[in-house]
Amino acid sequence: MNLNQITISVRDVEKSMDFYQQLGLRLIVKSLPTYARFECPKGDATFSLHLSDEQNNNTTRVYFEVDHLDEKVNALLALGFEFEEMPNDKPWLWREARLRDLDNNQLILYYAGANRKNPPWRI
Repeated sequence: MNLNQITISVRDVEKSMDFYQQLGLRLIVKSLPTYARFECPKGDATFSLHLSDEQNNNTTRVYFEVDHLDEKVNALLALGFEFEEMPNDKPWLWREARLRDLDNNQLILYYAGANRKNPPWRI
């Protein structure tokens, strides 16, 4: 089994589309006002936005792995992105930075290297 895609709900697809393009995703499907799909710069996974009138319950967390995390965060800061948590090393051996999208979904930009799938405590 391979993870193909994640879809999150947003209140304004067009505004969110711009946010995720600035984040670094490549737009591949634009079906406004209800849907947009992106390719990730690395790998085969896709990420999409779907229009929803429901209030977000703020439990969505999306992790995007970035090879040069600190450089990416600095570039996003220069574009006006605001981070809740700047890059820092976690006890689970990942380096993470956290921000929220326009619908308050938490995004975690991280670098884990080999520890992503093979931490020292792997079974």
